[in-house]
Amino acid sequence: MFKKILVANRGEIALRIIRACRELNIKTVAVFSEIDRNSLHVNLADEAYCIGPAPAILSYLNIPNIISAALLSKSAALHPGYGFLAENSKFAEICESHGIKFIGPSAKSMNLLGDKAKAREFLKEFKIPILPGTKILKKEEDANGFLKEHNFPVIIKASAGGGGKGMRVVFNKEEFAKSFNNAKLEAKSSFGDERIYLEKFLAKPRHIEFQILADIYNNIVHLGDRDCSVQRRKQKIIEESPTLPIAPHLKAEMAETACRIVSLANYNNCGTIEFLFDEEIQKFYFLEMNTRIQVEHPVTEMVTGIDLIKEQIKISAGYKLNFSQREINFSGHAIECRINAEDPEENFIPQSGKISSLILPGGLGIRVDTGIFPGCEISPFYDSLLAKLIVHGKTREEAISKMQRALSEFQIGGIKTNLPLQRYILNSHFFQKAEFHTNFIEEQNFINKL
Repeated sequence: MFKKILVANRGEIALRIIRACRELNIKTVAVFSEIDRNSLHVNLADEAYCIGPAPAILSYLNIPNIISAALLSKSAALHPGYGFLAENSKFAEICESHGIKFIGPSAKSMNLLGDKAKAREFLKEFKIPILPGTKILKKEEDANGFLKEHNFPVIIKASAGGGGKGMRVVFNKEEFAKSFNNAKLEAKSSFGDERIYLEKFLAKPRHIEFQILADIYNNIVHLGDRDCSVQRRKQKIIEESPTLPIAPHLKAEMAETACRIVSLANYNNCGTIEFLFDEEIQKFYFLEMNTRIQVEHPVTEMVTGIDLIKEQIKISAGYKLNFSQREINFSGHAIECRINAEDPEENFIPQSGKISSLILPGGLGIRVDTGIFPGCEISPFYDSLLAKLIVHGKTREEAISKMQRALSEFQIGGIKTNLPLQRYILNSHFFQKAEFHTNFIEEQNFINKL
C-alpha cells in the first residue's frame, strides 16, 4: 500500500480523499492556491504546498508545480479527484514518468474513453448505440455538413472534462457561431483543452449512468445505476440511486453494455458509463465515460456500502477486488442534492463572498460532504459547489422525506445559494412521481415559481 498520497484538488473532494487515506493509514499532501491557504483540506492534510495564484490555470492546472510538490513531499501516488486534471491523459503520463502512481486508469485507456470524441469513434466499431455526432471541430464551418444532415437543435460539447463545462445547446444558425466560440473558451479555461464536437440534441431524455470498478486482473463489476436527470444548464444538481421508471431488462442491458465498454478498452480503476435514455422509444445511447470519481459517487456508496475512494486507491496499489458482482448488495434508496453558491433567479450566476453562518443538517441516514465553514471565503475562481447533501432511506418515499427535512434545516448565511430551488424541486409533484428529464427545470419554469 502507498505510504503517502498527494491530493491534486480542493474543496469537498480533497477532504473526501484525505479522510479515506487516513482510514487506510496513508499520509496525505494537500496542494493549494494562494486564495485557498486557509481551506479545510489544507488544515487536515499531513503536509501542504502552495502551487500558485488563485486562477486555476496558474495553480490547480499547473502541472509543473503539482509534480514539484509531489516530488518534494516524496509522495508515492497522486489522486486527482474530479475536474481540473482528473481526465488529462498527458498529466497521468507525466506522473508515471516521474515515478508517481496516478490513481486512476492508464493514460492509454483514459485517452481512449475519457476523450468523448475519441470514445464515440472507438465504440462505433463495436455497435454500441451512440447518438449522431461529429469528430473534433477546429472551426465552425467544419460543422456545416452535420448541420445540413441533422439540422437544429444540436449540442456543442467539450471533448475533455465534464460537469457541463464547454457545453452549449444551439437552436438556430444565428446563435451557433457565438456558442461555438464560447464553448471553446470555457473548455480551455476549465480543462486546458479547447477541443469541441457536435452531437444531436435530445429534448427530453433521462440521464442514466452506471458506476464501474475494474481491477488490473480483469475483474469488472458494476455498482448499480444512478439517475442524474435533474439538471440546470446541463449540469447535474440532483442524483439518485436506483432509477425507478426503467424496466429491469433494460437496466440489465445497460449494465451489461457498460461493463462491455470497460472490457473493450482494457480499462481499470473507477469509472462511470453515462447513457441518455429516450423514454418515448425505450432506447438508450452511450453518452460518455467519466474516467474518474464522480461528484455523485456518495449515492452509490449509500446503497452499496462500498467506499469508492478506498477502492480506487487499492486498485491502483495492485489489489484485487475483494467482491464479485453477485456479492454486491443493493439496499434502499439514496438521493444527493448539490448545494451551489449561485442565484437561480439570475440565470444561476455564481456567487462569491464570506459565509457568515452555517447550520448543517444531521440525523440517521444524512450525510454532508463539504469544505465550507463559518467565516470562509467563497472565491469566484472555481466551481460553485459548496456542499453535497446525501440521504438514504429504505424506500424512495422515505429518502424524499429525509431530504425534505434535511433541506429545511440547512442554512448558509452571507451568500446566495440554490437551497430554495432544491426545496421547491423536492416538494414538487413531478419529482415525487419521478416524472422528469434533463430539461425538466426549464420546462416546469421552476425559477419563476420560487
